[in-house]
Amino acid sequence: MGNMEALQQSNYKTGAYPFYEELREGQPIFSMNSDGTNHSWMITKYDHVKELLKSPSFIKDQSKFFSTSQDTEQNEFNIFQNMMLDVDPPDHTRLRRLVQPYFNPKTIKQLEPRIREIADDLLNQMKQKETTVDLIDDYAFPLPIIVISEMLGVPAEDRDKFRTWSNTIVSASNEMDPDFMDDVEAFTTYLTELFEQRKAEPQDDLVSHLIQTEEDGQQLTRNELYSMIVLLIIAGHETTVNLIGNTMYALFEHPEQLEKVKADPTLIPGAIEEGLRYYSPVDFSTARWADEDIDFHGQLIRRGDFILASISSANRDEEKFERASHFDVTRERNAHVAFGFGIHFCLGAPLARLEGKIALEKLLSTLPDIHLNRDVRSPEWRSVFLLRGLDSLPVSW
Repeated sequence: MGNMEALQQSNYKTGAYPFYEELREGQPIFSMNSDGTNHSWMITKYDHVKELLKSPSFIKDQSKFFSTSQDTEQNEFNIFQNMMLDVDPPDHTRLRRLVQPYFNPKTIKQLEPRIREIADDLLNQMKQKETTVDLIDDYAFPLPIIVISEMLGVPAEDRDKFRTWSNTIVSASNEMDPDFMDDVEAFTTYLTELFEQRKAEPQDDLVSHLIQTEEDGQQLTRNELYSMIVLLIIAGHETTVNLIGNTMYALFEHPEQLEKVKADPTLIPGAIEEGLRYYSPVDFSTARWADEDIDFHGQLIRRGDFILASISSANRDEEKFERASHFDVTRERNAHVAFGFGIHFCLGAPLARLEGKIALEKLLSTLPDIHLNRDVRSPEWRSVFLLRGLDSLPVSW
């Protein structure tokens, strides 16, 4: 079995963590595969991951190494090709500056009353159902998608469409869904219509502000506008869904920690940070390429080599975290890298933290006896390469 096959088979389940531990001990700069010219590498140790994420020697712009087709049949992918997440300075600096004001801690704090209202509404809907629900479908997914939709100005009746589009597009990182092209086309058509509506009748929402920036013609192109909205809707809410679901699953797995949190709600922020570390919502950083030949801790990484940082592995590094394999909501030194590091540190981190904190506070105060459905032995992890999240989380109370 090849190295990449072993990685894929071990991934997205708790069994991945022993695999990462072996790599940290024996092959911390792990060669996943080679095409004879370029290698693909995975970095697993905490200090190495941070060094990789901040180093200008590892870049996002793959066009420096590979030609990109501009043929008509490739145009559907334009909404993915100008993402802030996948470009280097100065484009990254320019794009991030455009949306940074909407995601700074002061601005996000103003959303707290509305996020609490949304959590209350979702919990009231849950209580009207049977006493067994899917915590992902009924709570962890809708809460962040409602929040980001309202920030963007997406009508409430259209939110369900984003679940289909989001699942298809994110899952395509693992294997191509047969509906992928249809969903991308539908998503692009929808955004085009929304842009035209906001262009004709601007509102006080993020889409309207970004449309105005695109109209100015200097700071944002139309393709960058598509990519920015895709990033905010899909990447933004997907990670928060995983944060809420993964943290609750970890608490269910560790009932003594759950009891601590229920007895002392001031521990909830610590539980969120530990959830981010223990079951990191993002398994791997997005791709980077070596911009030059470099000796990286004893391994020669050549220009054009593909590099991934294992966020999940770094956050379980025993050299950085005491009792790293233990889930502890009272952990004091928790400098995890769940939101990345360096210039690509997650723009939405303040929002994700606030949503996670409110989600747990409301859930545990409203349904204090909530527990994992006893018919479920072990929930299934989604088969999405870059992300770590649960397909479902059946709960009862």
